[in-house]
Amino acid sequence: MSEDTGRRNLRMPNSDQLFAVVTEHLGGNHVRLQCEDGETRMGRIPGRMKFRTWINEEDIVLAEPWDWQDEKANVEWRYDGQDADQLRAEGHLDSLTA
Repeated sequence: MSEDTGRRNLRMPNSDQLFAVVTEHLGGNHVRLQCEDGETRMGRIPGRMKFRTWINEEDIVLAEPWDWQDEKANVEWRYDGQDADQLRAEGHLDSLTA
């Protein structure tokens, strides 16, 4: 964290990833995602995250759409509330509804 600005260096999406907001839990390890490109996708929470990171509705996540099935995506990262507020303040989440 920078001492003077309070800004944290956050994980940003690479070329295959995008920001998304969790709109609903579908049971098991699946969630419904509203992605920044306007698409609604079914998100899969991978096993490495399932028990370590609780993902709730309205959370901001990094999603990586599948190459072979664009209506599905893997959840790669979850931002906590403070990080999501910073992303909103910097204008990264303008295209998301939540």
